[in-house]
Amino acid sequence: MKYRTLPESTLPISEIGFGLWTLSTGWWGDYSDEEAVRLMRIGSDLGITLYDAADTYGNGRSEVLIAKAFSTPQERDRIVIATKVGYDFINHGEGRRGQREIPQDFSAPAIRAATEAALARLKTDRIDVLQLHNIHLEQVMEDDLWEVLESLKREGKILHHGVALGPAIGWLGEGAAAIEKRHPDVLQHIYNLLEQHPGKTLHRIAEATHSKTRFFIRVPHSSGMLEGKYTAETIFPPNDHRNHRPRSWLLSGVKKIDKLRFLESADRTLGQAAMQWLLHDERVATVLPNIYNEEQLREFAATSSTPGLLDEEIKRVDDLVQSGFGLEREEGKFKGSMELPPTLAHCSCLT
Repeated sequence: MKYRTLPESTLPISEIGFGLWTLSTGWWGDYSDEEAVRLMRIGSDLGITLYDAADTYGNGRSEVLIAKAFSTPQERDRIVIATKVGYDFINHGEGRRGQREIPQDFSAPAIRAATEAALARLKTDRIDVLQLHNIHLEQVMEDDLWEVLESLKREGKILHHGVALGPAIGWLGEGAAAIEKRHPDVLQHIYNLLEQHPGKTLHRIAEATHSKTRFFIRVPHSSGMLEGKYTAETIFPPNDHRNHRPRSWLLSGVKKIDKLRFLESADRTLGQAAMQWLLHDERVATVLPNIYNEEQLREFAATSSTPGLLDEEIKRVDDLVQSGFGLEREEGKFKGSMELPPTLAHCSCLT
């Protein structure tokens, strides 16, 4: 495993992180606490230090799982805990249907209370990276919200703050405004070889504005497509969120994967290559693959030791993406604002 750091920080963030969404929500199948803890501890043995949770994942379950997996002070000190706040699951978490969003509360008192509750569930005295979960433009502009984050940092209850964009791909306006106006330590978003917009633009904005912001990347395999194991006949279980995607997503994705097989080698799987493509960007602090079994965990954790992508491989990927993989162009479906703030509308980063 290799490690990266945030600016003005010594926290050792593993290039491959461990996201708790898969194990704690029931949207990728059901996992017992014992199985989830076992996988997390294997991840730690493999060098993974970054564990990314959210208070709304399983209504607090993801944070409780971290506390169970790393229960001693020595174990706690070896890991980096990232979690998210902003959804009012206390009043609206019961009876939620599938992945449907529940109301949010980003008022300063609510964020402070949510942070204190997360600390209690995690059984720790500090959260290493606290992220505002799926914020909107109004929260980016709300000074009181950012002041409470700074207060929590001064009190030592959080070490770094950031934002998470979602729940689906998009949110260009929100991400760009956050980077430009708030310079968060971390911005988490969906970004992968097959879904590069608007992620690539956000990275260019951070570079052009000399922002300190670093990126946590989620959905690096485009919901498993870039692991290279799907076929046109793949059928997902009824309780798997991919079962609700249109069949066209599967069929076009498999065709694209066939054209990316050149990234595989005896020393690197396609799933590892997809993460190496992301790690080619030094602003990426960690990649958060969806982890759902030990075999896959061991494959992903070994990514740092595999060959990085060569410049000619990066260029070949770019050419395929620019050509739409030779397939019929698909209309992008994005959430949130897809307009840049006026101050960035003519940024050289867009060319």
